[in-house]
Amino acid sequence: MQENHAVNNSISKYDWQYLVSASVLISVFIFTDLIRVLDKEFLYYVPRLISDQPYRIFTSILVHADLNHLLSNLGGIIITRYFLLRLGIESRFFYLKFILICTFLNFFIIWVYEKILSYFFYLYPNYAALGFSGIVYALFGFVLLTSFYGKSYFLGQKIGLKSNFEVQKMSKIICLIGMIFSFLPGVSLLGHISGFISGCFLFLI
Repeated sequence: MQENHAVNNSISKYDWQYLVSASVLISVFIFTDLIRVLDKEFLYYVPRLISDQPYRIFTSILVHADLNHLLSNLGGIIITRYFLLRLGIESRFFYLKFILICTFLNFFIIWVYEKILSYFFYLYPNYAALGFSGIVYALFGFVLLTSFYGKSYFLGQKIGLKSNFEVQKMSKIICLIGMIFSFLPGVSLLGHISGFISGCFLFLI
Protein backbone atom coordinates (compact mmCIF):
# COMPACT_ATOMS: atom_id res chain seq x y z
CA MET A 1 0.00 0.00 0.00
CA GLN A 2 2.81 2.43 0.84
CA GLU A 3 4.53 1.74 -2.47
CA ASN A 4 1.35 2.48 -4.48
CA HIS A 5 0.79 5.64 -2.44
CA ALA A 6 4.27 6.89 -3.34
CA VAL A 7 3.72 6.16 -7.03
CA ASN A 8 0.37 7.96 -7.05
CA ASN A 9 1.98 11.02 -5.52
CA SER A 10 4.90 11.03 -7.97
CA ILE A 11 2.82 13.06 -10.45
CA SER A 12 0.44 15.73 -9.21
CA LYS A 13 -2.39 17.52 -11.02
CA TYR A 14 -0.67 20.73 -9.93
CA ASP A 15 2.61 19.91 -11.69
CA TRP A 16 1.81 21.83 -14.87
CA GLN A 17 2.72 25.15 -13.22
CA TYR A 18 6.20 23.90 -12.26
CA LEU A 19 6.66 22.49 -15.77
CA VAL A 20 5.63 25.82 -17.30
CA SER A 21 8.09 27.70 -15.08
CA ALA A 22 10.98 25.36 -15.89
CA SER A 23 10.12 25.28 -19.61
CA VAL A 24 10.16 29.07 -19.88
CA LEU A 25 13.57 29.29 -18.17
CA ILE A 26 15.01 26.56 -20.41
CA SER A 27 13.53 28.13 -23.56
CA VAL A 28 14.95 31.56 -22.75
CA PHE A 29 18.37 29.98 -22.09
CA ILE A 30 18.24 28.28 -25.50
CA PHE A 31 17.38 31.57 -27.23
CA THR A 32 20.00 33.62 -25.34
CA ASP A 33 22.93 31.23 -24.84
CA LEU A 34 22.65 28.46 -27.43
CA ILE A 35 21.19 29.86 -30.64
CA ARG A 36 21.71 33.47 -29.50
CA VAL A 37 18.71 35.10 -31.14
CA LEU A 38 18.19 37.20 -27.98
CA ASP A 39 20.82 39.39 -26.36
CA LYS A 40 20.91 39.09 -22.56
CA GLU A 41 22.18 42.66 -22.27
CA PHE A 42 18.68 43.86 -23.18
CA LEU A 43 17.00 41.59 -20.61
CA TYR A 44 18.82 41.66 -17.28
CA TYR A 45 18.23 44.08 -14.42
CA VAL A 46 20.24 47.31 -14.49
CA PRO A 47 19.18 49.97 -11.93
CA ARG A 48 19.97 53.01 -14.11
CA LEU A 49 17.89 51.61 -17.01
CA ILE A 50 14.76 50.50 -15.17
CA SER A 51 12.92 53.82 -15.36
CA ASP A 52 13.20 53.80 -19.18
CA GLN A 53 12.99 50.02 -19.64
CA PRO A 54 10.68 48.66 -16.91
CA TYR A 55 10.22 45.36 -18.77
CA ARG A 56 13.60 44.34 -17.33
CA ILE A 57 11.91 43.85 -13.94
CA PHE A 58 10.33 40.68 -15.32
CA THR A 59 12.76 39.58 -18.05
CA SER A 60 15.70 39.63 -15.61
CA ILE A 61 14.32 36.60 -13.74
CA LEU A 62 14.17 34.59 -16.96
CA VAL A 63 17.82 34.86 -18.07
CA HIS A 64 20.84 33.16 -16.51
CA ALA A 65 24.58 33.72 -16.56
CA ASP A 66 25.45 30.18 -17.67
CA LEU A 67 24.24 26.57 -17.63
CA ASN A 68 25.26 26.00 -13.99
CA HIS A 69 23.26 29.06 -12.95
CA LEU A 70 20.21 27.73 -14.82
CA LEU A 71 20.55 24.22 -13.40
CA SER A 72 20.80 25.50 -9.82
CA ASN A 73 17.54 27.42 -10.22
CA LEU A 74 15.81 24.49 -11.92
CA GLY A 75 16.89 22.51 -8.86
CA GLY A 76 15.22 25.19 -6.74
CA ILE A 77 11.96 24.65 -8.63
CA ILE A 78 12.18 20.89 -8.01
CA ILE A 79 12.88 21.39 -4.31
CA THR A 80 10.06 23.89 -3.77
CA ARG A 81 7.65 21.61 -5.67
CA TYR A 82 8.58 18.77 -3.33
CA PHE A 83 8.06 20.96 -0.26
CA LEU A 84 4.71 22.28 -1.45
CA LEU A 85 3.46 18.76 -2.17
CA ARG A 86 4.56 17.65 1.31
CA LEU A 87 2.72 20.64 2.79
CA GLY A 88 -0.45 19.58 0.95
CA ILE A 89 -0.80 22.23 -1.77
CA GLU A 90 -4.34 22.53 -3.14
CA SER A 91 -4.01 25.09 -5.91
CA ARG A 92 -3.47 24.88 -9.65
CA PHE A 93 -2.27 28.47 -9.92
CA PHE A 94 -0.48 29.30 -6.65
CA TYR A 95 3.06 28.84 -8.02
CA LEU A 96 2.60 31.08 -11.05
CA LYS A 97 0.68 33.70 -9.06
CA PHE A 98 3.43 33.69 -6.43
CA ILE A 99 6.12 34.20 -9.09
CA LEU A 100 4.28 37.13 -10.68
CA ILE A 101 3.62 38.95 -7.40
CA CYS A 102 7.05 38.21 -5.99
CA THR A 103 8.82 39.58 -9.07
CA PHE A 104 7.41 43.05 -8.45
CA LEU A 105 7.76 42.82 -4.66
CA ASN A 106 11.44 41.90 -5.02
CA PHE A 107 11.93 44.87 -7.31
CA PHE A 108 10.21 47.20 -4.83
CA ILE A 109 12.49 46.09 -1.98
CA ILE A 110 15.60 46.52 -4.14
CA TRP A 111 14.32 49.90 -5.37
CA VAL A 112 13.87 51.12 -1.77
CA TYR A 113 17.40 49.95 -0.92
CA GLU A 114 18.84 51.78 -3.93
CA LYS A 115 16.95 55.00 -3.10
CA ILE A 116 18.22 54.92 0.50
CA LEU A 117 21.75 54.33 -0.75
CA SER A 118 21.59 57.23 -3.17
CA TYR A 119 19.88 59.61 -0.71
CA PHE A 120 22.12 59.08 2.34
CA PHE A 121 25.42 58.09 0.75
CA TYR A 122 25.14 59.76 -2.68
CA LEU A 123 25.84 56.41 -4.30
CA TYR A 124 23.87 54.94 -7.15
CA PRO A 125 24.32 51.20 -7.64
CA ASN A 126 25.95 50.21 -10.89
CA TYR A 127 25.46 46.50 -11.45
CA ALA A 128 23.54 43.96 -13.50
CA ALA A 129 21.42 41.20 -11.97
CA LEU A 130 19.79 38.20 -13.58
CA GLY A 131 18.35 34.82 -12.69
CA PHE A 132 15.41 33.08 -11.02
CA SER A 133 17.11 32.67 -7.63
CA GLY A 134 15.32 35.65 -6.05
CA ILE A 135 12.01 33.85 -6.65
CA VAL A 136 13.45 30.57 -5.35
CA TYR A 137 14.59 32.25 -2.13
CA ALA A 138 11.17 33.87 -1.77
CA LEU A 139 9.60 30.42 -2.01
CA PHE A 140 12.07 29.11 0.57
CA GLY A 141 11.05 31.89 2.98
CA PHE A 142 7.37 31.22 2.33
CA VAL A 143 7.78 27.45 2.76
CA LEU A 144 9.83 27.86 5.94
CA LEU A 145 7.14 29.90 7.70
CA THR A 146 4.38 27.68 6.31
CA SER A 147 6.10 24.57 7.67
CA PHE A 148 5.79 26.11 11.14
CA TYR A 149 2.29 27.54 11.02
CA GLY A 150 0.52 26.27 7.90
CA LYS A 151 -1.38 28.56 5.53
CA SER A 152 -4.90 27.89 4.33
CA TYR A 153 -5.37 30.83 1.95
CA PHE A 154 -3.18 32.96 -0.30
CA LEU A 155 -4.71 36.26 -1.46
CA GLY A 156 -8.20 34.87 -0.95
CA GLN A 157 -7.53 31.58 -2.75
CA LYS A 158 -7.53 28.29 -0.88
CA ILE A 159 -4.13 26.59 -0.96
CA GLY A 160 -4.56 24.24 2.02
CA LEU A 161 -0.95 24.19 3.23
CA LYS A 162 -0.40 22.51 6.59
CA SER A 163 2.52 22.67 8.99
CA ASN A 164 5.03 19.84 8.60
CA PHE A 165 7.95 19.14 10.93
CA GLU A 166 10.00 17.24 8.33
CA VAL A 167 9.68 20.08 5.81
CA GLN A 168 10.53 22.50 8.61
CA LYS A 169 13.82 20.73 9.34
CA MET A 170 14.81 20.42 5.68
CA SER A 171 13.84 23.98 4.75
CA LYS A 172 15.81 25.43 7.69
CA ILE A 173 18.94 23.63 6.52
CA ILE A 174 18.44 24.68 2.89
CA CYS A 175 17.81 28.32 3.86
CA LEU A 176 20.95 28.36 6.00
CA ILE A 177 23.10 26.83 3.27
CA GLY A 178 21.56 29.16 0.72
CA MET A 179 22.31 32.27 2.73
CA ILE A 180 25.93 31.18 3.23
CA PHE A 181 26.17 30.54 -0.51
CA SER A 182 24.84 34.08 -1.14
CA PHE A 183 28.11 35.58 0.15
CA LEU A 184 30.17 33.95 -2.60
CA PRO A 185 31.68 36.24 -5.28
CA GLY A 186 29.40 36.87 -8.23
CA VAL A 187 26.25 35.93 -6.31
CA SER A 188 23.57 38.56 -5.72
CA LEU A 189 23.29 38.77 -1.93
CA LEU A 190 20.76 41.60 -2.24
CA GLY A 191 18.65 39.60 -4.69
CA HIS A 192 18.58 36.57 -2.40
CA ILE A 193 17.83 38.55 0.76
CA SER A 194 15.12 40.62 -0.93
CA GLY A 195 13.61 37.39 -2.25
CA PHE A 196 13.60 35.77 1.18
CA ILE A 197 12.01 38.88 2.73
CA SER A 198 9.39 38.94 -0.03
CA GLY A 199 8.49 35.31 0.63
CA CYS A 200 8.12 35.94 4.36
CA PHE A 201 5.96 39.00 3.66
CA LEU A 202 3.72 37.07 1.25
CA PHE A 203 3.22 34.45 3.95
CA LEU A 204 1.98 37.15 6.36
CA ILE A 205 -0.63 38.69 4.05
